[in-house]
Amino acid sequence: MRFVIVAVAVVLIFIVNNIIKPKAILGQISPIVKKLMEKDYVFLLRVKYGDKDLDINSLFYGRIRNGIIATAVIIFLLFVTGYANYMFILLAFVAGFLVFKSGYTNLKKYYKARLHYIESMLPYYLKSLEILVQHYTVPVALSRSVDTAPEIFKPGLRTLIAKIDEGDSTIQPYIDFANEYPVRDSMRMMRLLYRLGLGSSQDKHEQIMAFSKTVSSLQNKARDIKYKERLEGMEKRTMIMLFVTGGGVLLVLFMSMTVMMGI
Repeated sequence: MRFVIVAVAVVLIFIVNNIIKPKAILGQISPIVKKLMEKDYVFLLRVKYGDKDLDINSLFYGRIRNGIIATAVIIFLLFVTGYANYMFILLAFVAGFLVFKSGYTNLKKYYKARLHYIESMLPYYLKSLEILVQHYTVPVALSRSVDTAPEIFKPGLRTLIAKIDEGDSTIQPYIDFANEYPVRDSMRMMRLLYRLGLGSSQDKHEQIMAFSKTVSSLQNKARDIKYKERLEGMEKRTMIMLFVTGGGVLLVLFMSMTVMMGI
């Protein structure tokens, strides 16, 4: 047992100090290791970090390294404390796998939170754009909207405007923007905006009215979702307060009964 403890400790020290490099070892069995990579892992990384200097393999191998280190540390502690049996060692590997998976689940949580934020902010951005479209052409309105747009939309807007300025008069720049912010209504709104840009001066007013009605509908949905979330939050806090109060009362009663029985 002492030999195992010393061996695990030495391996951990070597890994931490980069004497043993898990990345190099894993690189030799890359085809097998990469089967562990989730199908949408690269997409989620690009959503969070963008495409600039993104070393996907390094980040993925870092997750594997963390899982190995977590497993080794738990096994080491099991041997030190004398709980090293097959069941606990199996649980150590499960814990290591969960540490490995945590890097992916954190990305999923970030992506869901980002989509939720985009969905809540999109109607308000479109409302400001609607006001600008009444006075300018769609490309000019988009350019003027950048400064006041929510921060999350600015990179996509700059890309959209750059493509239009380069002479791309197709719907594709608008589709690309909708794909970058893939919430429920982004694709439909970008198609409406593109058609508004193509419309003649005669039917521009009707198209703006249709665009305005759609934006107002989205705003109403956003308000309903916001109020629903607030209500759910209040309900959760109320339930927690009731559980804590009830638990406190039961604890006091239990202590009182214990004292009375002791007397």
